[in-house]
Amino acid sequence: MKIKTKFLGEIEINYDDIVKFNEGLPGFRDEQEFILIPLDADIPLLILQSVKNAEIGFILAYPFAFKADYAFEISEEDRNDLQIEEEQDVVAYSIVTMNEKFADSTLNLLAPVIININKRLGKQIVLLDSAQYPLRFPMQPLEGSAK
Repeated sequence: MKIKTKFLGEIEINYDDIVKFNEGLPGFRDEQEFILIPLDADIPLLILQSVKNAEIGFILAYPFAFKADYAFEISEEDRNDLQIEEEQDVVAYSIVTMNEKFADSTLNLLAPVIININKRLGKQIVLLDSAQYPLRFPMQPLEGSAK
């Protein structure tokens, strides 16, 4: 099927690749179907694009490329919502706030986007220990990681 996107115009997607966010995203509760679109194999960024609304798309980053010790627990409620059975079923991403200069861009480490890649379920969660990770973490690649 074809969809219109915020950043890439019209693209072809496979219906089986749609990730369902049963609760939507904070501020976008009615948007429940998204697709992950890789930007480049050499950089840890991708797009989380609404399937129904071209204007709703977010740049996501693999947070461990920018903060190697990033770690958190997923609550039992969230584990149930995402139908998580094994740790390897889960991928975590951070929403990126892009600025004019890439060096000024930030990651939201406080509220990661969690995706069960096997069940195609997603949810943005707010970490309980909010003091540990900031809403705006500087997006500086770690030495030796993709830039």
